[in-house]
Amino acid sequence: MGGAVGAAVLYVFRAQLLGRDLEQRLHEAENSLQGYQRDVAEHFAQTSQLVNNLTQAYREVHEHLASGALKLATPAISRQIIDSANTNLSGDTKAYINEQRIEPPRDWAPKTPGTKGTLSEDYDLREDQHHSRMPTESADDFDFDGKANRY
Repeated sequence: MGGAVGAAVLYVFRAQLLGRDLEQRLHEAENSLQGYQRDVAEHFAQTSQLVNNLTQAYREVHEHLASGALKLATPAISRQIIDSANTNLSGDTKAYINEQRIEPPRDWAPKTPGTKGTLSEDYDLREDQHHSRMPTESADDFDFDGKANRY
């Protein structure tokens, strides 16, 4: 009879021990899940911040290119760069663009289609013009600091 009582007591305590073990494992799993959810939330918050930083950097680079195009390129190229923007330019850049009166340099003459431009090496040279004489100055006449070495 003592064995039956002992077996019953052992069965009850074993169920309590298993219940405590399961409860402890459940709490550990819940804590692990909460930690994972926290890590995921932090990861996406940081990713969002990095994407925002990247977007801002892209916008700044594009504005720099657009303002450089306004200062350095032809009006057609400037307009293409400005029109290609899919992002909104800052208010300062828009104001700067609107203030600029874009026009070609005053000493620039547009070429007509089919003709050579003024930057062409043979611009304004005719076939019958042959240079039979040597140039009046040679590279030996200069020391390349802008002063002629006349003897």
